[in-house]
Amino acid sequence: MSPNNQASGSNNIALGPGKEFDLVRTLLAEWGKAAERIGDDAAILEVPPGEKLVVSTDTSVEGVHFNREWLNHFEIGYRATAASLSDLAAMAARPLGLVIALTLPEADRHEARTIATGIGEGASAVMCPIVGGDLSSGKVLSLTITALGSAARPLSRAGAKPGQRVYVTGRLGGPAAALRAWRAGGLPSDRDRARFANPVPRIDPAIGLAARGATSAIDISDGLIADVGHIAAASKVRVEVDLDRIPLFDAASAIDAASSGEEYEVVVTAPEIDVAQFSQEFGLDLTEIGRVVAGPPRVELLKDGKPITARPGFDHFRDK
Repeated sequence: MSPNNQASGSNNIALGPGKEFDLVRTLLAEWGKAAERIGDDAAILEVPPGEKLVVSTDTSVEGVHFNREWLNHFEIGYRATAASLSDLAAMAARPLGLVIALTLPEADRHEARTIATGIGEGASAVMCPIVGGDLSSGKVLSLTITALGSAARPLSRAGAKPGQRVYVTGRLGGPAAALRAWRAGGLPSDRDRARFANPVPRIDPAIGLAARGATSAIDISDGLIADVGHIAAASKVRVEVDLDRIPLFDAASAIDAASSGEEYEVVVTAPEIDVAQFSQEFGLDLTEIGRVVAGPPRVELLKDGKPITARPGFDHFRDK
C-alpha cells in the first residue's frame, strides 16, 4: 500500500509515511468500512436533531483489568470495546462513534491486527463506526476507548424515585466465577469464561427500557451492590435489593452474583415493567430485584426480608 493512499473505496484521509502510520494503515485495513473519516486531527460527528451528545471514556490496562494469561489479543480488543460501549447503554444512548487510544509494547506489535479485529468486532456488533484515535508505544498494553453516542432523553444515575422498582438485565455471577477459577490456578468453564471475555453491551435493551419509563440506570462494571449504590447516592434514596431475586448465571451463588463485577448488564429503576413482554422483544431476561424507598442514600441487601452484609464490589484503589 502506498503511504499516500488508503484501500480502494475507503472514506478515510490519506496518511503520510512513517512506521507509526504504517501501523495505523494495518489497523484501518483490518477495520475496513467500520472505520470512517480517519486521518484528520479530529473527528467530526453529526448529532441527530433534538438529541444530546453522550460521551464516555473507559481504560483497560494489562495487570489491572486483564491478564494475558486469561485473554487472547482478540478478546482484549473486543472486551475493552464492549466495556466502553456499555457506558452508552447505561445512558440509553445510540452509538455514534469510537475513538481508540492504543498503547502497544514492542512485544505486542505483531498482534496489532488481532487486537484491531477484536475492536472492530465489538464496534460492529452495535453498528458503531470507529472515527479516530491515537497510537503510542509503551511498556504496558492498554486501550483507552472513548464512546460517543446520542439520546433525546439520556438516562442518568440521579433519576430514581421512591415507589419505583429495580430491574436488572441478564443473569449475574459468570465473570466472578471465571476470575475465581483463574486466581485459584485453575481454568473456568467455557460459559463462565465467555461471560468474562465476551460481554455484550445492552444498547437496544437499554433504549427499550428508557422507552418503558426507566428513570435511572447504570451498567454493572464493579458489581451489582456497588453500582446500585451509585444510583442510591446520586438519587438520594435508599435501594432495597432482594438477594433471592438476583438472577444467577449457571451455578453462581447469590452472594457472589451480588458483588460480581465485569458483568456489563444494566440496572434500571422504573415504574412497573412487563418483564415477559420485554424479554420476548429483546430475547433477554429482565428481573425485578428490589425497590426504591425514601431514606438515607444506601443499598440494603435483604435475605428473607432481613438486612445482610455482602462485599460491595470492585474498587480500583482498594482491590489489587
